[in-house]
Amino acid sequence: MLNIEHLTVEVDGKRILNDVNLHIGEGETHALFGPNGSGKTSLLFTIAGVPKYRVKSGKILFKGKDITDAPMDERAKLGIGIMFQHPPVLRGVKLMDMVKISMERLREKKVSDEEVKELAKKLNLEGFLSRDVNLGFSGGEIKRSELLQLLAQRPDLVLLDEPDSGVDLVNIGLVGNTINELLQKDRKTVHRTKSGLIITHFGNILDYVKADKAYVMMKGTVLCQGNPVELLEDIRHHGYSECLACLSR
Repeated sequence: MLNIEHLTVEVDGKRILNDVNLHIGEGETHALFGPNGSGKTSLLFTIAGVPKYRVKSGKILFKGKDITDAPMDERAKLGIGIMFQHPPVLRGVKLMDMVKISMERLREKKVSDEEVKELAKKLNLEGFLSRDVNLGFSGGEIKRSELLQLLAQRPDLVLLDEPDSGVDLVNIGLVGNTINELLQKDRKTVHRTKSGLIITHFGNILDYVKADKAYVMMKGTVLCQGNPVELLEDIRHHGYSECLACLSR
């Protein structure tokens, strides 16, 4: 599904990713750990094609196609969707219209307001459809709004930037269930066609969404990979000190 080969990226002339290698197979869900400022979000933005993230060397392959220089809208059409940690407020754009446009592009036919409301019920957002996207939303409401848009889009590769951040205990299960739906976790592994890359700082979302593999990123480099539960347990007990020691060596 996704292959990243020796990826080096700069923003405004400053190197932020250095020789990153990563492979996510079809139907796989991977998690990315790392302290603040380690390059996790920069990696997601680069995969999604955010313009200011300039690839200096390396490649990004999606479904076998080289998308290293492809614009953001082309990547979205190919099936890459992203949940931002801090998405913008879209004044003058109703959540109803945003979701409807995504659903119509997917289905290639007109979608009724009732169909949008039915989808919004899954995230308890029926009452938000008439509001401007993210305007006055709480942190948890923004997360659910982003997930609603992804449900409408149904991307093949789901990029999730800290989906558990700012979500209260009442809604974390709802968020987890929605991510599981996006990633087809109700299907047997061999029948899944959707893949995901989840950034998580504390790992709480992994109590609800099973990941197949995890990575630790520090100073713009992927240092190690392994079992998500074991890596998270080590981080919770020892912090990132052992990772720093590996980096210094």
